[in-house]
Formats: sequence, structure tokens, C-alpha cells
Amino acid sequence: MSDQPPPAYPVDATNRLKRRYDRGFYDHETVHRLLDAAALCHVAYVIDGQPYCTPTLFWRKGSTLYWHGSSASRMLRHQAGGHPACLTVTHLDSLVLARCGFNHSADYRSVMAFGQARLLTDPEEKAEALVDAVDRLFPGRTAGLRQSTAQEIKATGVIAMDIERASAKIRARGVVDEEEDYALPIYAERIPVRTVLGQPEPCPRLQPGAERPALLAGYHEGRPLEDALAEVRGASDGLVRPSSACAGAATTAP
Repeated sequence: MSDQPPPAYPVDATNRLKRRYDRGFYDHETVHRLLDAAALCHVAYVIDGQPYCTPTLFWRKGSTLYWHGSSASRMLRHQAGGHPACLTVTHLDSLVLARCGFNHSADYRSVMAFGQARLLTDPEEKAEALVDAVDRLFPGRTAGLRQSTAQEIKATGVIAMDIERASAKIRARGVVDEEEDYALPIYAERIPVRTVLGQPEPCPRLQPGAERPALLAGYHEGRPLEDALAEVRGASDGLVRPSSACAGAATTAP
């Protein structure tokens, strides 16, 4: 067995936790696992001194994060030249009611990733990224879709950000009170929180014979979203990508 520590992101003043160091993780495995368990992120950036934070769908390949949006969007126009950005995801796992207001809390898992955002300008790289935007969630789906038009692809911008620094922060303690407070006749509990898939709703304008494909079998009612994402991540990692972009143009989330 190797005595080498697992790969980790560099730690400096940017990503080092300032308190509760025991909740911090910098290794690739933890950071990537929490990123992959999310579909939606928030990207923070500054334009002319004004901070902005934009929610959007994203995906990861190795240590590079990607997101896309309208080519006319303020975020993409700003990041086209390469600017610092911070991408974050958060999984809320529970609400915690303690015996004192100070000890009320939440269990959660989060990641902050830092790097230089840049616009993809190489046509082949952009085409591959637009396929990944769809196939990251639905492996193999792009191959069966109508191919995007040149105008649709032109209207969509893709941003890439190599992760230069990152940190994960995890709280999974439930109710934690001061020792003397456990003797108080005050109710306390942990309320688990999950993001769970609902019943799929087929488009009412489906053509006859358009059946739900087998690749969507993992997306079924009652299943936690992150379980479905973990399953499709494994499938998409072994998928051979089409050479052209068939994914429809998409915009950032509202």
C-alpha cells in the first residue's frame, strides 16, 4: 500500500477554513463527490466592484468545472476574458433544534471551488462540452436528439474553470447542547432534509410511440436526487461521446 496522502487541493488563505477546522476537507475525493452529488450550483463573481451570484446547472470533468448560458448574459460576457470566480454547492441534510438558540444549527455538506473562469472558444471543445451538459445528467441521451442548429450553438456560451483551490465543509452532528442543558425539560430534535424526485410528468404533446427511454430508469419517484446523480455519473464516465454537439442550447437557471 502507498504511504502517499490522497490528492488534495492546495490550501492557503483563500480556501482554508477560518474556524471549525475539523469540518474542513481539501482532498479531491471529498470535494468531487460533493460536487457530483449536486445539479445546481451558484457562481459568484465581481463586475466593476459589484458582487453577483448566479445559479446555474454545471458539470465536472476531472478538476475542471463547466457551466453554460446565453451568450448575451452578463455573467458570460464578463467571464469571457478570464476572471476569478467562486463556484459553490450546498447539500442541506437536516435542521437541528437544540435546547438553546445558540446551538440551533443544520447538518450540511458544502464545497467552495476557486479558479479563473474562461469562455470556451475552440469549436470542438465547445461541441464536446454541450454534449456533456446533457449527458452528464442523462448518459447517452444526446445521440437520440435533434441536432442543435448553428444558431442555437452560437447563442450558447460555455464557461470552464480549472479548480485552483477548493474546500469542503461538512457538519453531521445532529443535536449538540451544552452538557448541563441536557437536564432541561426542553424538546430537541434533528429534522432530516432530502431532495427527492417526484413522479415524472410526460410532455402532453408526445408523438405516438415516443416511449420513456430505459436510460431514465434511475429517475423515479421517491429516489433521492443525489443517488440518481451518483448512478448516472458512473454510467457517463464510461460513455463514448458523440463527435458533434446535439445538445439543445440552454440558459442559466432563473
